[in-house]
Amino acid sequence: MADSAPPTEPPTRNKPADPPPTTGPGLFIGRPFGVPVYVSPSWFLVAVVVTVMFEGQVNGVVERPASFAVAFAYAVLLYASVFVHELSHAVTARALGLPVRSVVLHILGGETSIEEEAPTPGREFLIAFAGPVVNLVLAVLGILAHILLPLPPVAMLLVDALTFANLLVGVFNLLPGLPLDGGRLVRAAVWKATGRASSGAVFAAWVGRGVAVLCLVAGAFMATYPVQGESAAFGWLALLWTALIASFIWVGATQTLRAEKIRGRIPALHARRLARRATQVTADTPLAEAIRRAHDQHAGALVIVDHDGRPRGLVSEKAVTATPEHRRPWIQAGELSRAVHDDNTLPADLTGEELIDALRRAPASEYLLVEPDGRVYGVLTATDVDRAFTGI
Repeated sequence: MADSAPPTEPPTRNKPADPPPTTGPGLFIGRPFGVPVYVSPSWFLVAVVVTVMFEGQVNGVVERPASFAVAFAYAVLLYASVFVHELSHAVTARALGLPVRSVVLHILGGETSIEEEAPTPGREFLIAFAGPVVNLVLAVLGILAHILLPLPPVAMLLVDALTFANLLVGVFNLLPGLPLDGGRLVRAAVWKATGRASSGAVFAAWVGRGVAVLCLVAGAFMATYPVQGESAAFGWLALLWTALIASFIWVGATQTLRAEKIRGRIPALHARRLARRATQVTADTPLAEAIRRAHDQHAGALVIVDHDGRPRGLVSEKAVTATPEHRRPWIQAGELSRAVHDDNTLPADLTGEELIDALRRAPASEYLLVEPDGRVYGVLTATDVDRAFTGI
């Protein structure tokens, strides 16, 4: 029921006629509205637990073994409500121009993976609110069905159970803390008030940590003081379930705080500052000699150039490290290089988001940095960029 939005590839339109993916986060079940939907194997565990727990109520209306079939039908319908919740997020996001990678149903509900963050607080609010409002509408429809329709006992039991489930899912997701939908609403509100998305995310994440603690306290209370008529086992099961939910919320909030800390460092990233001085050698230069020249020039990288000085390759630092010293005089530097091409050649003046976007478009271990006139400035390594993020 939480939504992640890591910015990755550019938007792509998924057509219903597309073949099903060969790999994914679970069992691929379809592509409604162009959104790939998966069911995690953990769902089947939940289905069994829900079936066993709900069968006791069904048995008062339907005799066994039919009661187990009805209880399993409830488990399926329960996750159908979760599916509609997540699909509402996905459809709203696509309608607002944001690409959606997938919807996954798992042990704690579901997750809609959106590839880009909402560009405005208004769109963030609409995407977040779309899920809970659908559950609340379904709960209202269930109440009306209970009042207005002459349903048989089994149907009435399922309608009442689903009404309560949708009400619970809708209200729970409106709790004001990330990664829940209510946290995204708080994020949107603070973002609108302050003009800073990061302020909204940090505030909502700390609130999310508070919600996680309250969930755990509530579970402990139910285990200690079970509701009259309920067994002690039910209380301990409630504690286990709330502990799972609390850990999910806490981890999600913590990831948000970490992501915002990293995001805050992005504007300070400068390709020139992170670049290593490069020693230029021809491809036939013995590796030992190339390394000696680099040490003499206090350089941290090797660039292969032709006899006219044009860059042709980047020597892999990992390959150099893996080459024993006694073999280095007999290996040419060019043998450990990767060809230079447009994807791993970047302007030396790149900074901030532009630099990160360039690295995302073409992942590599080393990049050649060039001046506007085409001269080699240095080499940027993915390791050095990672160190800049982690503060090492």
